[in-house]
Amino acid sequence: MWEGAVVAESKQTIEVEGNQYFPPDAVKREYFKPSSHHTTCPWKGLASYYDLEVNGKQNANAAWYYPEPKQAAQQIKGYVAFWKGVKIEK
Repeated sequence: MWEGAVVAESKQTIEVEGNQYFPPDAVKREYFKPSSHHTTCPWKGLASYYDLEVNGKQNANAAWYYPEPKQAAQQIKGYVAFWKGVKIEK
């Protein structure tokens, strides 16, 4: 959740390094805008980011995913994880 909106919902998340990765079909696409930001993880590969937009507020680079992860991280290909104030409830 962020700014009172459920931005993703699933009981099929995958936990990696303490982060919950949500399946691609679990995210509410209306809140996601592509970001040009990228980072690199030595074992997962190149991460791409989304900005979240809810009720006119923006949270830059608040979600990330690995469109083409390295072999060791294939299980999270396309899955989305969150930070920067996004609350994960189990």
